[in-house]
Amino acid sequence: MIRLGVNVDHVATVRQARMIDIPDPVEAALLAETGGADLITVHLREDRRHIQEYDVARLRERLSVGLNLEMAGTGEMTAHALALRPDDACLVPERREELTTEGGLDVVAHADQLREVVARLRGAGIRVSLFVDPDPRQIEASRELGADAVELHTGTYCDAAVDRVARELEAVRRGAALAAGLGLEVHGGHGLNTENVTPIAAIEEIVELNIGHSIVARSIMVGMVEAVREMKALIAGAETAGG
Repeated sequence: MIRLGVNVDHVATVRQARMIDIPDPVEAALLAETGGADLITVHLREDRRHIQEYDVARLRERLSVGLNLEMAGTGEMTAHALALRPDDACLVPERREELTTEGGLDVVAHADQLREVVARLRGAGIRVSLFVDPDPRQIEASRELGADAVELHTGTYCDAAVDRVARELEAVRRGAALAAGLGLEVHGGHGLNTENVTPIAAIEEIVELNIGHSIVARSIMVGMVEAVREMKALIAGAETAGG
């Protein structure tokens, strides 16, 4: 059964627009739990544009499901992760000018820096995934660094023009097969919504999907509990059809 990680960053985005206490991403996370979320994902960005350290601390205290912390592979963020102790940490690229994470981490180019970060996090009992494009070189480098998992960047597939969708989906399929064959757990995320999640969820090797913006957007219309239930049902249907 594919695990669904619900990312509540954009609940915090709305809160930070007014710099007040509402809406509360922790309350949203607890509602996501009620809807069937298997874990909660948040990205503690270096510029703190949405999620804050106190959000992560409160989530750590109140969640019944796992907490997945997305973070840049820097010394500062590693220190925060070691203090906050999430269940999982996903290392992602980060640029201040971007609206959201764009593209996968270049593990090959930053192997020396990332190796130390991975080792420190895993040494503290935190499972580590690397957010990478479905590129064989990046997947193989992730395995060499000792990561527990890779999260395959699905954004290129999600944003592809109609005549390129099949090609991009096949790239994700091949990446998932390679990663699993190397002994890595395979996750997926970025840009997934109710219109495009089914083919990704049907990939046999994928065991976790992390989805944020589309669920938060849908929750404005139907509530967080129902938005999560809808996504869970789509994922379950894809698994059943694929199996």
